[in-house]
Amino acid sequence: MDKFLITGGVTLQGEVRISGAKNAALPLLAAMILAETPMTLRNVPNLMDVNTLVKLIAGLGVKINYQGDTVTADASSIDNQFAPYELVKTMRASILVLGPLLARYGHAQVSLPGGCAIGSRPVDQHLKALEALGAQIEVEAGYVHAKVDGRLKGGEVIFDMVTVGGTENILMAAVLADGVTTIRNAAREPEITDLVHMLIKMGAKIDGIDTDTLVVTGVEHLNGCEYAVVADRIETGSYLAAAAMTGGCVKTTHTDPNLLEAVLEKFEEMGAEVTRGDDWIELDMQGKRPKAVSFRTLPHPDFPTDMQAQLMAVNAIGRGFATVSETIFENRFMHVPELSRMGANIQVEGNDAVVTGVEKLSAAPVMATDLRASFSLVLAALAAEGETLIDRIYHIDRGYEQIEEKLQGLGAKIKRVSS
Repeated sequence: MDKFLITGGVTLQGEVRISGAKNAALPLLAAMILAETPMTLRNVPNLMDVNTLVKLIAGLGVKINYQGDTVTADASSIDNQFAPYELVKTMRASILVLGPLLARYGHAQVSLPGGCAIGSRPVDQHLKALEALGAQIEVEAGYVHAKVDGRLKGGEVIFDMVTVGGTENILMAAVLADGVTTIRNAAREPEITDLVHMLIKMGAKIDGIDTDTLVVTGVEHLNGCEYAVVADRIETGSYLAAAAMTGGCVKTTHTDPNLLEAVLEKFEEMGAEVTRGDDWIELDMQGKRPKAVSFRTLPHPDFPTDMQAQLMAVNAIGRGFATVSETIFENRFMHVPELSRMGANIQVEGNDAVVTGVEKLSAAPVMATDLRASFSLVLAALAAEGETLIDRIYHIDRGYEQIEEKLQGLGAKIKRVSS
């Protein structure tokens, strides 16, 4: 099993190119199932989760090719609607094939998903939404069995909670339903907007972009198109956090400053100088120790839960103390014991963590518990004295493309080792 060996104490400097967003690429790949003619998707990140979904889609009979950052697919050859446990168990986003398969073929059998162990993320919101469009659904032996007589019917969907995956699934189902579907309490993340833009380019009719109410008028069929995945705002924030963590100056390119405003405000509150261009963001910590800042995770456009672990790591070496409140996932403080092993002073009470900054962290063997927690440990290792060995880095390979090469390009002393 691969591990990262990181020697801390280096101030990061330079430019890093940001990849396409994993959380956008996955629903876009699933949406290819809806197209009756070939599609091309560009700026696709080379990640474990992407490869897993490509395998799953190929298993449905789609003629799919993945080379470099480009995926081409012809879904006219689909010959089954079964997504097996062996693939779905490793990645929660696999459930996103349910809506497209049901909408286009009238039936689907998809395993209940797996993914990071960061808390309860039930798919009941997905299933209730599909039932509102006329789907008949049973869950048996770990599989969702869904079918509809004829086509799905437009209706009103009201989510009990904001759910990104649920919004994506019902969007992909509603575009081929008869009539009009109104989705209320819809998620507003940039990845949702990216999916809407691609569906519209394929011929879908969707109103209410960037709002919590989406109105979808079903169409008879969708055609393929060429589309590019939006930049990864979480990868962007993670590399900017590396600059803040090490007192350095990092410029992220091929990204979008408008997608990360809540995070950039916190970096500025920490004392960093943040400058923005049309497709780049630069953070200069000017050799200073950051100030600890409090924040609360909330759905977009507020502070994203996927940046919580990274900013907590920066707070761990910050001046003063701060409170981090996690409102999205109940188990998303699993990085705290590992950061504590490196000398961080963090006290957890329920969904709140009080972080009292220390001047120095110390190297220690640590273990990644989930995708974003993995990067928080990398950040801690970059700032720590000595050599840190990070185990179970397969988590980080699910969401960060070429992480060691990108960090090495900024001057980090990081290498991948095999046990």
